Amino acid sequence: MPLTTPPRSALFVPANRPERIPKALASGADIVIVDLEDAVAPAARPMARQALSDFLETASPGAVWVRINAADTADFLEDLALCRDQTGIAGLVVPKAESTRSLAQVEALGYPMIPLIESAKGLDHLDKLAQVDGVVQLSFGALDLSLDLGIEPGSEGGDWMLNQARYQIILQSRLAGLAAPIETVHPEFRDMGVIQRAARRAVEMGFGGMLCIHPSQVTLVNDTFLPTADQLAWAKRVIAAAEQDAGAGQIDGQMIDAPVMARARRLVASADRG
Repeated sequence: MPLTTPPRSALFVPANRPERIPKALASGADIVIVDLEDAVAPAARPMARQALSDFLETASPGAVWVRINAADTADFLEDLALCRDQTGIAGLVVPKAESTRSLAQVEALGYPMIPLIESAKGLDHLDKLAQVDGVVQLSFGALDLSLDLGIEPGSEGGDWMLNQARYQIILQSRLAGLAAPIETVHPEFRDMGVIQRAARRAVEMGFGGMLCIHPSQVTLVNDTFLPTADQLAWAKRVIAAAEQDAGAGQIDGQMIDAPVMARARRLVASADRG
């Protein structure tokens, strides 16, 4: 069940603030994720489910994704019951994914899934989780994963450890034939330079998009996950040179072999996402 157009930006909005959902849908985010989990206090979740249910009654088909609660919580089955047979839901984000059994329970509803890797156990089972039917993309939660692994957030050593997790998520996504994974959220939403650097690093690592927690992040993330003007110009020159010369030509002193040509075509295809 591959994604037709993998998202560059995925914007969270709390389910208990339904008035924010239309604003999120108008933000330019590729997908909007209505959050029943971390953004909603446990005591407020029944009211949040009702608010989401009311929104879905008149929502367009596939309007939003929904982040349900984890399988080991009392809210899990209630969330699944709410999401069953809802045409307004495009897919489900599954937090703290650790077992193929719980993912299979979610998959039974028939929606595409994005599991969030947020624990040592989830990382350890990553290869199996990526292969579950219905999984179309992977992502992770840096804060929860850091807590579980005892990582000091924002430290040099902590960043090094999280990069090992990023490598595993990118590798297993590729091996499972999934879309490039989605980078974790960044809590900064005032200093756009910080967001741009985080998004640029994610692009360079091989991520396909980024989770967002504020509408102000969306446009910058969308733009960063598109090829730069220089990259696109280079790609078009490579393709034009290859079309003129069936042999191994060269551009800017670089031989145009099969991998170079493949990268050029990928950049042009990626530009079409914008």
